[in-house]
Amino acid sequence: MFDEDKKDLAIPEIPAKTIVSGYSENNWFGSNFNMNIYRGCCHGCIYCDSRSECYHVENFDQVRTKENALEIIEHELKSKRKTGIIINGSMSDGYNPFEKDLELTRGALKLIDRYGFGIAVDTKSDLVLRDIDILKSIQKHSPVAISFTITTADDVLCKKIEQHVCLTSARLAAIKELSANGIPCGVLLMPILPFINDTEENILGIIRMAHEAGAKWIFTFGGFGVTLRQNQRDYFYQKLDELFPGIKQKYIAQFGNSYSCTSPNSKQLWKVFVAECERLGILYRMSDISEYIKRDYNPQQMSLL
Repeated sequence: MFDEDKKDLAIPEIPAKTIVSGYSENNWFGSNFNMNIYRGCCHGCIYCDSRSECYHVENFDQVRTKENALEIIEHELKSKRKTGIIINGSMSDGYNPFEKDLELTRGALKLIDRYGFGIAVDTKSDLVLRDIDILKSIQKHSPVAISFTITTADDVLCKKIEQHVCLTSARLAAIKELSANGIPCGVLLMPILPFINDTEENILGIIRMAHEAGAKWIFTFGGFGVTLRQNQRDYFYQKLDELFPGIKQKYIAQFGNSYSCTSPNSKQLWKVFVAECERLGILYRMSDISEYIKRDYNPQQMSLL
């Protein structure tokens, strides 16, 4: 499920004044609030943009909890004038290895259920399966959506670029189990790394395996690429030298110092992606995905009197 060597390590706390953001009309999986219970991430993905200096996350690979997290979350949920969908995991995966013992994400889900909010989860971990009971309880009154980041159909490549998190096959198995329990699931197909996983075979493999597992949506940005900036570029290039000798030189020649590194195959990959999603009836436009997530819920259910 995750790197067993990490589960017993001490995890520091950091002060926090707020954890759940203010209300907004966001089209990202229909969400209205953002929540990150942890800071930093130990998944070890070589491409993670959250490592960039602009986010001011020092010692990014070290996971930290936020002091009195559940007390803060409960106070903020009680104080909201509107309910809505809370998205968790946009900056730091709420299902990191420490969550198995700390259960802060599980505690937050219980509060989300108690106060009548919905939940959208972004994760790379099958630990979310532990919380099926609470997700099904939330679903009785509010939308629930679970999205798994999947970048490669190949477990061997997955282990290289996402070193301390469960394999693609385990994420697909989690989609299958969640779907069997009536919980809507989908895939975040990003980033696509030029010269590494930007092939038609990989894109089609992910789509078909996700469909077989019961995924309702697959979302990707049309550029099919990766963003590189600041210190994250240095980290990424270091990992390329370690894992894919010679590829860094291709990036430098192709992209220079560009922030957006789009696959040279992006136009063809997009055509293939759209055609296969439409053939299999998989949603791929964010507006359609958001509408699907909220399809059984009306505005009266999603607001406090």
